[in-house]
Amino acid sequence: MNALADRADIIELFGRYADIADRKEFTRLPGLVFTDPVTLDFSSVADIPPMTTPLSDYVEVLRASFAPFAATHHVITGHVVELDGDRATVHAHVRAEHWVAGGSGRWLVVGFYDNEAVRTAAGWRLSRVKLTATHQEGAAPATVPR
Repeated sequence: MNALADRADIIELFGRYADIADRKEFTRLPGLVFTDPVTLDFSSVADIPPMTTPLSDYVEVLRASFAPFAATHHVITGHVVELDGDRATVHAHVRAEHWVAGGSGRWLVVGFYDNEAVRTAAGWRLSRVKLTATHQEGAAPATVPR
């Protein structure tokens, strides 16, 4: 396998990952982004402990969590990819803006992703996602676990 192609494929995962929320594409994209099960750690922004969950359960959590937002925009940059055969770690910067439906506010999250990816028969997939928020403005709607 070509390391440059692997890096490009892994970075593309982050674009697809952002599109799940930003395009509200909860049907096709999750299977192109994540392993099943997937390990998640959003404890820096939500009152949920780190967990490993079946992908179908996570998709329903995503759908419910993003329902209150009229729009979202996730910018993920500065990818640092470390390859180790069929595994990779990725550190990236994130700025995620969430506009609450009805114009009742905006929730901004700035921080870092420290994720893990694995090569599967279908291509690279994220097996572990960890968000570390370093700054937040506004508040998440009450329907987002806090």
